[in-house]
Amino acid sequence: MGVDLRQVVAGILTLTMFVMLGNMIKRGASNVNLDGGELGEQGLVSLSKRSGGLWKEDGQQLKPCWDKPALDDVEPTDGFVTFSLTNGPEYHVSQIVDAVVVARYLGATLVLPDIRGSKPGDERSFEDVYDVEKFVKSLDGVVRVVKEQPAEISTRNLAVVKVPNRVTEDYIVEHVKPIYKHKGNIRLATYFPSVNMRKSAKNGYDSVACLAVFGTLQLQPKIQEVVDSMVERLRTLSRKSDGQFIAVDLRVDMLEKKGCLENGEAGTRSCYNAQEIAVFLRKIGFDKDTPVYLTESRWGSSLDALKDHFPKTYTKESIIPADKKAKFLDSEGSEYEKVIDFYICSQSDVFVPAISGLFYSNVAGKRIAAGRTQILVPANIPESSASASDFITHYVSKKNHLAYSCFC
Repeated sequence: MGVDLRQVVAGILTLTMFVMLGNMIKRGASNVNLDGGELGEQGLVSLSKRSGGLWKEDGQQLKPCWDKPALDDVEPTDGFVTFSLTNGPEYHVSQIVDAVVVARYLGATLVLPDIRGSKPGDERSFEDVYDVEKFVKSLDGVVRVVKEQPAEISTRNLAVVKVPNRVTEDYIVEHVKPIYKHKGNIRLATYFPSVNMRKSAKNGYDSVACLAVFGTLQLQPKIQEVVDSMVERLRTLSRKSDGQFIAVDLRVDMLEKKGCLENGEAGTRSCYNAQEIAVFLRKIGFDKDTPVYLTESRWGSSLDALKDHFPKTYTKESIIPADKKAKFLDSEGSEYEKVIDFYICSQSDVFVPAISGLFYSNVAGKRIAAGRTQILVPANIPESSASASDFITHYVSKKNHLAYSCFC
């Protein structure tokens, strides 16, 4: 029986098509793993969009919405405004803003502040912590700044004027300007009726305040070097999480003061202890190998519960360079320790405030400005698990932080 050549060719073409189709299906299957992640060329799993909630990549860095104001818009006066930075970097930010806003409105010259700790006699110069030249240059053309208080001004004769955090123009006109006109020089002291940094249609930052809070303070190089080395150390210890780590603001002394009481009406807590933070992090999906940095300076037994869940939990004393311990951890006062905590929490991949307050609010502001919006507010989770996205701070989810007045 003869063979039809056309049938042979058709059969070969059909077989070839089936082989090609099989290879396509095989390649497609090899690029997907059971968790929905895709395999790269080297066969390594990369997270799918569904599984990227924990280590959310930094959001797009926002751009300043304000223009630098000009000094020409203000009538200059001969007086001086003096003040001190107190209670740690979370307060320094707000104190700087109020002093700059007041000096600008009065047309006065701002005297570079000193820094005072919580203990008597714990005083430092501004340059011990912050970059003086950066501060002065950032305010050039906005507010006149002198590095030292003029000799002819007696501290004893300065009128002390208390102003509320986020001082308004109306408050300055009514309560500050009359005293300044009468005395010629004043000393400001900021008090905090609220530590909430939530913005509204009536109380957003203006261009002067935006510049003061986000454009003036920068660590002096030696302290910045210590912070950078500690962050790098944490990233080195985070190889299983691709160099990513969590920073938790958890200070035992603050927990004891606040008592971690629950608000019965709202069902919220003002703070959470180590055990509660550990359970929260595990329930939202963080692996036990996740590195955790604590703002508590030294290890204590009350932190053991967290280390039981997350063995890679560290305090400053275990990761600070050995040759820096004497100056930054063992010295009198805790000002350096607070500064280190504030800036590490601002740079971590995830920030968890175990304590509500100004530290949380102002760290959130720095993170928002830098696009690091993974800020998870803890809660008691009755279920066995929950999504991390459910606990993103309202400052980010509702864009109601004052930082959003300054960046867009």
